[in-house]
Amino acid sequence: MTAPLISAAEAARAALKALLADELALDLPDGVRAAAEVLAARGHGSVNTVLFYGSNLRSGALDGVLDFYVLVDSLRGWYRRRLPAAANRVLPPNILYLEHDYEGHKLRAKVAVLRSDQFLGAMARGSLDTTMWARYSQPAAIAWARDGDARDAAAEAITEAVISASGWAARLGPLSGRARDFWQALYKRTYSAELRVEKASRTDTLMAYGGERYDTVLPLAWTAAGLPYSADSEGRLQPQIDDMTRHAAKAGWALRHGIGKPLNFIRLVKSAYTFDGGVDYLLWKIERHSGLKVELKPWQRRHPILAAPGVLWMLRRKGAIR
Repeated sequence: MTAPLISAAEAARAALKALLADELALDLPDGVRAAAEVLAARGHGSVNTVLFYGSNLRSGALDGVLDFYVLVDSLRGWYRRRLPAAANRVLPPNILYLEHDYEGHKLRAKVAVLRSDQFLGAMARGSLDTTMWARYSQPAAIAWARDGDARDAAAEAITEAVISASGWAARLGPLSGRARDFWQALYKRTYSAELRVEKASRTDTLMAYGGERYDTVLPLAWTAAGLPYSADSEGRLQPQIDDMTRHAAKAGWALRHGIGKPLNFIRLVKSAYTFDGGVDYLLWKIERHSGLKVELKPWQRRHPILAAPGVLWMLRRKGAIR
């Protein structure tokens, strides 16, 4: 029997997914895997995947705070309580702070929790929230998975994230340029759409890690999305996008940029109730990235919602967040 023909887009998507699946299988430090196993065990059987990402993935270090996403089948199964499960369902993800002793070393982790279908939905280019597909268009690894099906589902979702990000990069980036020019233009936009304590130069750091990877995935993702492009002998790419499409993309991005910071602020407010150890984590993160040490008054710790506007205004005035 003759094998069915597949389109160029389907072939590119399969190649991209295979590349990202290999990336997700990256060998991680034992301490990272130990922390992921602790997270999986506390999920009462609801956890299917624990993803590891962020600066510690890039550096391989165990200091600072490790960044995890925990994907679950059921929020009620993870929390065993109705209120936090409802909060996570309405505005995912919920965040928790974990400390784990590993071979005499204290590991600290920031953990985002959400359902697998929420994770997949957040990877779509049409999502108004840009944070998750932007984050997972960058390298990540699976620190723990229940089985092969869970690994495959994670690879599928992250493939969608890269395709979504590549589409925005093409429509909002330069008319032509090297792959990294498109990615850097995109990440500068996504960073500016969020409340951030990191400096603008953070995008340079992203490109410095696995730069060749970004060169490889961009044309694959464009082909998978059915987006035509040309490439010259010097490696410069030019997506074939008309002016009307670019104009529509800029209007769509203006909407996402407009709601990005308010959405982040609402998440911060929610974290006052759902993030175990959240206040101390946020202050640590601000000091780490900006150098500004913030001491909260006792009443600000007791009433984080009332204190939040004044604290955020102070942080913006001093340049700690943008």
